[in-house]
Amino acid sequence: MNITKNTFSMEDSGRGASYTVPCDDYVHVVEFSPLTVAQLRPSWQEEDMEVEEVEFTTLRVFHHALRVNCLAWSPESQLDKRPQLIRFCTAAADRKVRLLTSDLQNQHEVKVMEGHTSYINHLVFEPTEGKQMPSVSEDHTCRVWDLEGNESTTFRLRSPDVSVCWHPEDLMVSEKKGTIRFYDLVTQQAILSLDCGQSPLMSADWCLADTIKGGAVTGSDWVIWDITRSSYPQEKRPAHVERAGNFRWSRVSENLFSTTGCPGKISSQLLVHHLPVIGSATVGAGHRSLPLCVIGEM
Repeated sequence: MNITKNTFSMEDSGRGASYTVPCDDYVHVVEFSPLTVAQLRPSWQEEDMEVEEVEFTTLRVFHHALRVNCLAWSPESQLDKRPQLIRFCTAAADRKVRLLTSDLQNQHEVKVMEGHTSYINHLVFEPTEGKQMPSVSEDHTCRVWDLEGNESTTFRLRSPDVSVCWHPEDLMVSEKKGTIRFYDLVTQQAILSLDCGQSPLMSADWCLADTIKGGAVTGSDWVIWDITRSSYPQEKRPAHVERAGNFRWSRVSENLFSTTGCPGKISSQLLVHHLPVIGSATVGAGHRSLPLCVIGEM
């Protein structure tokens, strides 16, 4: 899949990259996968000895007809068990969702899902079993797909949708006009809404480590909610000099989140913030269980 370019590094920021992966094209999307990877080393090596090199092995190359705008990994993906499985979905400029599956042996499959009538902004997998994938679009809809490529549910909203999050019971859909709605997946009805108080809302996320917390970036600010207390933000701070682009919670801490500036802007950097607010640090998307963070840059 041609979604990277040259060698990713952090030399320009004065920091050294922990690992470097040679690439052949522009980086548009970076997502950590849920795959379990084992590190092998000689039995005589001491625990505190530094590992100087890490070898990267290409498992499979997927050729994608168009540039990938967003990508999500299935929780079913695994390399440490048999049969091995790689599964992820993508969205591209042709307004289609593609589900790519491989056993890294002889079975390779691509399913194309059509239904959106405008640009797809975000997509995710159901986090427990990975049997469904919701996608949100500029066409004012959130569409939920199954692994057979069928559209099982459609939520129609009042403005373009910018991001979607799935917890075990509910779906959180964020609208560009500044409204976040929570949907019950059984009744398919909205059960709660949050209001940013300003627009445009660029990105939102639901905290996995503390499900009463929600967060977003709107304009150049970040905002945080306690959804048990009010539909309006409990805290709001400037995030970037120019417009902010993305908001993501840490998957292992309810007190850490990151924001990015919009690509191409002077403030196009990734910041990690700590609650209570004591400052922020510039770094180079986070892993769901390890203290790792990575960013793709054109």
